[in-house]
Amino acid sequence: LCLVSLAAALDFKYHHTEELEQYLKGVHAAYPSLTHLHSIGRSVEGRDLWVLVLGRFPTHHKIGIPEFKYVANMHGDETVGREILLHLIDFLVTSYGRDPVITRLLNNTRIHIMPTMNPDGFEATKVPDCYYTRGRYNRNGEDLNRNFPDAFENNSASIQPETRAVMDWIKNETFVLSANLHGGALVASYTFDNGNPVTGALEGYSRSPDDDVFIHLAKTYSSNHASMYKGTGCDNRQTFPEGITNGYSWYQLEGGMQDYNYVWGQCFEITLELSCCKYPPADQLEKFWRDNKVALIEYIKQVHLGVKGQVTDKNGNPIPNAIVEAKGRPHVCPYRTNEQGEYFLLLLPGTYVINATVPGFKSMLKTVEIHDNTGNFSALKQDFSFPEVSDQIRSRVASCPKTPLYQELARASAAVKPTVHILVLITVMLVIFK
Repeated sequence: LCLVSLAAALDFKYHHTEELEQYLKGVHAAYPSLTHLHSIGRSVEGRDLWVLVLGRFPTHHKIGIPEFKYVANMHGDETVGREILLHLIDFLVTSYGRDPVITRLLNNTRIHIMPTMNPDGFEATKVPDCYYTRGRYNRNGEDLNRNFPDAFENNSASIQPETRAVMDWIKNETFVLSANLHGGALVASYTFDNGNPVTGALEGYSRSPDDDVFIHLAKTYSSNHASMYKGTGCDNRQTFPEGITNGYSWYQLEGGMQDYNYVWGQCFEITLELSCCKYPPADQLEKFWRDNKVALIEYIKQVHLGVKGQVTDKNGNPIPNAIVEAKGRPHVCPYRTNEQGEYFLLLLPGTYVINATVPGFKSMLKTVEIHDNTGNFSALKQDFSFPEVSDQIRSRVASCPKTPLYQELARASAAVKPTVHILVLITVMLVIFK
């Protein structure tokens, strides 16, 4: 009873490092079979980067159950997300077994919640401000949302401990869907944050191969938020139709976390700007929780969009590193199966051809009809079995290089154009000569 009382004693105020740790440990102690608490690394000043995992199998990945994550407070002075994620934890654990929707959600989804990615920056913000403080950065003065490898440009920033911890975390889990929570605006922003002519940046919009899915994800959050969907922004100069924006269309950003998740983590992530004031007074936190509560839950459900399955050999053994993608939307870093041979593809309802490829063998194509299964908490299941592949043969593929992959694609595209022009010129000259 004492443990349950401790876990339930969450009020609407700002929780500093010791209080935050105490709360998370109290929740885990009160709900040990539903939660798993661990640190994925440490900040520059040595503070733990805590993650609370919730689900029916909180300690490990279970085949068929997708992985979801929320990350907040990567800018230390943007604080609303940090607190509403604590209240989301409280809502999930206290609703499990009582609310049928939350119970099914946790039974079929493994949810990872990191309330703060930049605890040093939060603690360094001594005087809260609506607009800007040095607490935005980590202890080394680096902006963590400009600190990841970039798919378009060489990012010269030195990788920080907090960034490295998140990169390793993404590498070690099979994350399918994610959101990072910020402040300073009211909008759901989606990939790409950076761009080049290959992705349409010359037209002011950097389009990913899954642009339709990202628009849907952003609208899911904004339409379930109390006011984000209105698109009025925070002043008269800035409006966001339906409360969403393509990241590049808003402003160009190099080394952002959401692009890194999508390109190298095979995880669809959007950025949620939740408050016009970066560090609002604590007495407003309860309203922020009410405004975001439904949207936070509805967004998690989207991890069950699309199609999932396993790729196996003739003996039923999983094949890791097989490429599985929907025809017509290839990724610059091909999406591959994990160690259990699993793949997860977020796709809107419709008809798709799924292409599974084991290097050295003939590809397999399967046509699937995808419906909206988010209410059933399970994407469409479509497995692939390669009868020619034995368990002695394994695809050994190096991880996708951390180079500006779209930069190389742009060079390749540019290299083709002069060749075409030369061929046309030669043809014309031959006609004239004749």
